[in-house]
Amino acid sequence: MDTNALLTRLARWLWPLAVANLLANIGIVVTGAAVRLTGSGLGCPTWPRCSDESYVAHGELGIHGVIEFGNRTLTFVLAAVAVLCFLAALGARHRRATRLSLVIGLGIPLQAVIGGITVLTDLNPWIVAGHFLLSMAIIMVCVALLDELRSPDRGAAPPLPRALAWATLAAGWVVLYLGTVVTGAGPHAGDTDSPRNGLDPSTISHVHAIAVYVLVGLTVALLLVALRGGHRWLATVTGLVLVIELLQGLLGWVQYWLDLPVGLVALHMLGAALLAAGLARIALAVLPHRARHEAQAGGEPQPHAATRLP
Repeated sequence: MDTNALLTRLARWLWPLAVANLLANIGIVVTGAAVRLTGSGLGCPTWPRCSDESYVAHGELGIHGVIEFGNRTLTFVLAAVAVLCFLAALGARHRRATRLSLVIGLGIPLQAVIGGITVLTDLNPWIVAGHFLLSMAIIMVCVALLDELRSPDRGAAPPLPRALAWATLAAGWVVLYLGTVVTGAGPHAGDTDSPRNGLDPSTISHVHAIAVYVLVGLTVALLLVALRGGHRWLATVTGLVLVIELLQGLLGWVQYWLDLPVGLVALHMLGAALLAAGLARIALAVLPHRARHEAQAGGEPQPHAATRLP
């Protein structure tokens, strides 16, 4: 089978591969949280090797080495999914999907390098924050790819909801960033000898909470404007994101008052990934989209309906 025929067959799988891209990048956020919460952040004490003698975990590193090495191994799964998605987009001759899947694919090795730097700096909390925020950015690009492939017809939103949507996205990024600062001040460092950022956990937690209140307020305002203006898709997306924000806020307060039990912290990390996905969906919902163009690239019909709405 020649290369073109292989790409054409792979194009049939563009949509499921795009979904897998999103799920895998959300999943590695949760497994990364598990590494930190089990104190396994330096289970492999160096990078790119797991130890000075080996690229893989061995008995002397114990369970922490197994956990950290397992998380590193998942990076190859992410890379494989990203490469297959990129090839499927090429096969479908979908130029925008190809660009987006390329960005996702390039983000994976960059994420691995930053992860390596966190190990080499003994889990410096500011670098760990960058590692997490890059994951949030990759998740948002994954959502953009899904929106490009399958999304309802819509025109550009009027100025007010558009401004509110972008303000909500900006406030969401502030919330995500401050969440990393709270984490850097808290007890779950990933290793008993890892440094903290030196900020007062109680103070920075309250600053984070204020940012959450602003985010929720903007989201409620956007929802009301969308409902009033008859923007059904924007209202639907915003309503779902508001639910995520409220649940995430409740979970944040509960874990704060219970002194950060690891199970709740892991759920909070999952919630952060879902919030990032939702914020991207809101920002995209105010931009124009035409479903009839989804199966076209450069004016040519796609060979398969992999990117066409049913």
